[in-house]
Amino acid sequence: MVGKRGAGRLLVALAMLVPVQACSSGSGQDGDRQVATLASAGSTPAASASAAAAKRPRERLDTTPEEFEAMLVPFNKCVREHGAKPKEDWRGQVPSKSEIQKLEAANKACEPLYYPLPPWEKDPANPEAKDFARDVVACLKGKGVKYVEVGENGVDISLGGEQNDRGSITKGMDLMPACEREVVANRK
Repeated sequence: MVGKRGAGRLLVALAMLVPVQACSSGSGQDGDRQVATLASAGSTPAASASAAAAKRPRERLDTTPEEFEAMLVPFNKCVREHGAKPKEDWRGQVPSKSEIQKLEAANKACEPLYYPLPPWEKDPANPEAKDFARDVVACLKGKGVKYVEVGENGVDISLGGEQNDRGSITKGMDLMPACEREVVANRK
């Protein structure tokens, strides 16, 4: 029986062998072989998207507002480099239509590269995110939040219902962090 560390090392070793075997299985004629290089592999759209995602910071369920602001520094720098003012610079000002258009264009360029990804538990890319949202809603209902449901996208949580019930909104916002922690703890 292989322990967790041994299994991980075994998988890494096997993963390293696969590319070597794939590269050495040519027809024997050097002119017919095509060798993948880092430059050619990195130029695919999927590889570029995953490389960009790798640079983006990811929030945690317990990320503080101060930590989130620190995560926004590269994003805001990018927005400024694209000739727009980030939202943090708008305090007390009403932006003009042209300023809003500049911000929208900058967001389109900068967000996929630098805007923080949501916590993994809430990320639509996580196949278990819908289960997480459903379990958090069940927890909130169990704690007395009357109007709460999973949002239309299956990942977000909607508080207040059509009634826009302030009690459900306030209580839900107060209890959400505790329910998220409970759900995570129950999954371990």
